[in-house]
Amino acid sequence: MKSFFHVQDIGPLDAALREALEVKANPLAWKHLGENRTIILVFFNSSLRTRLSSQKAALNLGMDPIVLNVNGDSWKLETGMGVVMDGDKSEHLREAIPVIGSYCDIIGVRSFAGLKDKEFDYNETILRQFIEYSGKPVISLESATVHPCQAFADLITIEEYRKKRRPKVVLSWAPHPGCLPQAVPNSFAEWMDAADVELVVTQPEGYELDPRFTGGARIEYDQMKALEGADFVYAKNWSATKEYGRNICHDRSWTIDKAHMDVTENAYFMHCLPVRRNVIVTDEVIDSPRSLVIPEAANRVVSAQVVMKRMLEDLVK
Repeated sequence: MKSFFHVQDIGPLDAALREALEVKANPLAWKHLGENRTIILVFFNSSLRTRLSSQKAALNLGMDPIVLNVNGDSWKLETGMGVVMDGDKSEHLREAIPVIGSYCDIIGVRSFAGLKDKEFDYNETILRQFIEYSGKPVISLESATVHPCQAFADLITIEEYRKKRRPKVVLSWAPHPGCLPQAVPNSFAEWMDAADVELVVTQPEGYELDPRFTGGARIEYDQMKALEGADFVYAKNWSATKEYGRNICHDRSWTIDKAHMDVTENAYFMHCLPVRRNVIVTDEVIDSPRSLVIPEAANRVVSAQVVMKRMLEDLVK
């Protein structure tokens, strides 16, 4: 595995899920793979779960993780090509990336969407430079358009908790005071569309996700109708797509509360965290026994470890 962006990078999902459950049951069984290996985790943006789960996964595999906080621990980095660097950026990614690559065996990169230039974001301009110039396997730790480690962890969680062969999974837009990237919902939709679930995506008009991610999902603008009979409810805010990067809806009726969950099939509630309580979801729902946000977060170690394990196995072939 040379890079990890999309669901197809992991191969057959049934095999990946079996491997994930094996890793979860015995996380130190492959510690020999990472001996004398280094992973550098490059963070352009803040993180809690991604930072800690990636470091823990690397340690479980015997690797030495190094964390680089860009613009905090390093020179400010220029990311655009053809730029006259007469401002506050002292170093270009074109030089920084091969240097980083020379110090490690695997690179993980977290770089959010700017939400100003859709073409720049959806071309994955920053992450693709790491792939092109580093010469090392690259993991997306959330990029402009995708968050595959989160989506894989979500799928592992659904696999552990589902009660039927093909559960109904609803991805619901929810309100937020700011404008959030589309990476988490994009990846969640992409992975659920590839899995053996019934996927429904519900959002206000103007928030339609790119069809390359939603695939064969049913799109429903009536949130309550979408939630009927759901087995899993995944709430997430994302910014508008037609008016890219804007927050055009402030309707608090989209907040997931008990009334929303009451129309489901006693569904489990999911969210990637961090979450705005009583904006995205009410206390009553997120604190209920049907909330999976903590087991879901714990599975972030598992998803990251499976990806790193496969990259390490490829390095020794």
